[in-house]
Amino acid sequence: MKNRMTFLAATLLLGFCLSFTIRPTADGWVSIFDGKTFNGWKVTEESPGTFTIQDGAIVVNGPRAHLFYEGPVHNHNFKNFEWKASVKTMPGSNSGMFIHTAYQPSGWPSKGYEIQVNQTHTDWRKTGSVYGVQDVKEVFVKDDEWYTEHIIVNGKKVIIKVNDKVINDYTEPDSISTSSKPKKLSMGTIALQGHDPKSKVYYKDIMIKVLPD
Repeated sequence: MKNRMTFLAATLLLGFCLSFTIRPTADGWVSIFDGKTFNGWKVTEESPGTFTIQDGAIVVNGPRAHLFYEGPVHNHNFKNFEWKASVKTMPGSNSGMFIHTAYQPSGWPSKGYEIQVNQTHTDWRKTGSVYGVQDVKEVFVKDDEWYTEHIIVNGKKVIIKVNDKVINDYTEPDSISTSSKPKKLSMGTIALQGHDPKSKVYYKDIMIKVLPD
């Protein structure tokens, strides 16, 4: 009986903790990173050490790897949503924030779009680019400073804001024949990219808001 009561109490406590961690704010935002653990996230099998946690932030530093959200919010399957994070890049660094993607154990994600994170890496596609589709050449923030990168996905439109300023507004074409890239907007999860051993990027205050379909 005692063991049964202990199990019941533990189950109730776990349920309370889960409901607390995924409870949205009044304006619909949900925190999906607790600042201490990778609970709700899954890293690729290649180079998992690329991702660590330091002072409440995810530190991305190492060989190519990707960290996918696999948590309970909307069963990690988003169609229309907003996603934002506080980001800090170190000089010469490259990373990315993937949308409508899916977990894979290795390689560059084959599903979804990458939203670029890069101020001074040699790649000319800079922060806010819908990578390889509608790219941004200008730089709007400095390395070694925290800024907010905010991605809005609604229907066929993807809007990227940096520090509340719209820097990219992409609409996916109706026909793939008019585009050099196939259509990729569908549904899926989100992910963070570890690009190369020389890149070091920090992410914290990672939030998501589900929008109506």
